Amino acid sequence: MEQLKVKIAGEISLSSDPGATMRKWREVFGVTQTHLSEFLQISPSTISDYESNRRKSPGIQVIKRFVDALIKLDAEKGGELTKRFAEAESPTDYYDAINFSKSVDASDFSKAIDAKPVCCPEKLADLHLFGATIIDSVKVILDLPYDSFMKIYSTTTQRALIFTNVSTGRSPLVAIRMTPIKPTLVVLHGLKASEVDKLAIKIGENERIPVLATTKSLDEIKKELKKIG
Repeated sequence: MEQLKVKIAGEISLSSDPGATMRKWREVFGVTQTHLSEFLQISPSTISDYESNRRKSPGIQVIKRFVDALIKLDAEKGGELTKRFAEAESPTDYYDAINFSKSVDASDFSKAIDAKPVCCPEKLADLHLFGATIIDSVKVILDLPYDSFMKIYSTTTQRALIFTNVSTGRSPLVAIRMTPIKPTLVVLHGLKASEVDKLAIKIGENERIPVLATTKSLDEIKKELKKIG
């Protein structure tokens, strides 16, 4: 729990846009401005002012109160998010989670990694991402225990899953079809849009999850994600 507090506080303190970072973490924890203001016994407008940078950058005491409130509110709901974060931080060879310091539009994300949509392109304009997870699809599908699959979402499902080592894209989409919690976006790495399996596209359409395809190198993708996030 302390590790999570330090991570959030450090990210806010070092951010070039601390207000957007505070808003990101509040939304990750599923807390409204009203609920947070009630818990902290301050006005909702104060929260809004910090998140929109109308107030000067928050000091360490403000950040500490903010982070403590998020953790305590999560604990009141069972502490599920805090537990998920601890699991996601465990060493793994299966995936690499990248968390953004602020919300990123799915359209901007798509452009940054030179990805082409193969289904549900109309949804991209309305979706926002808090991170991306690069996944070795072969290792995950063959070796990762089903009850550990949720670890790939890190702190939030509002993220893109980028599957590598795919041949047609069918297996990753079938795996997502079978899981109870879905990602915001799926990227099939190493494929052109015309090479994606028709069943994978059909599953994406049925689940209402945009599926993208890109042949951009992983090193370049990681560099671009660090820039936009």
